[in-house]
Amino acid sequence: MTTRGVLYVHSAPRALCPHVEWAVAGVLGARVQLDWIRQPASPGTWRAEFSWQGRTGTASELASALRGWQMLRFEVTAEPCPTAEGERYSATPDLGIFHAVTGMHGDILIPEDRLRAALARSAQGETQLEAEIAKLLGKPWDDELEPFRYAGEGAPVRWLHQVV
Repeated sequence: MTTRGVLYVHSAPRALCPHVEWAVAGVLGARVQLDWIRQPASPGTWRAEFSWQGRTGTASELASALRGWQMLRFEVTAEPCPTAEGERYSATPDLGIFHAVTGMHGDILIPEDRLRAALARSAQGETQLEAEIAKLLGKPWDDELEPFRYAGEGAPVRWLHQVV
């Protein structure tokens, strides 16, 4: 079964850009050339978007292939398909990688055991429940990536072709 998704490279130093392309090509099994544009949120870095199509699990493979570079900010999404839920991976140098399963409308689906663990940590006084839920939803990653998501002038616009 195949799915499709998008790789968003939010910021990468220029020297890392070809390595990102090689890593993505290695996962997809085909030559990849990204359209790099300057990232105004972080001078000296570049950004790119790439739509991909592949078997289920490709988003995980892409995130794994890119996660080792500390100066890279990226997100990988995969749409749900008949045999698998969707996925979202977010990565920042400071926070590392975040993974979430997403439903057909893009909502993050949090497994019951992770909610129970968050409740237990909160009940034991280890943390605040609100902070635990924010982490489960990826809020720290969203907060850090938001300035980088704005493409800036001259960036490509992605039109949605299907509304659910």
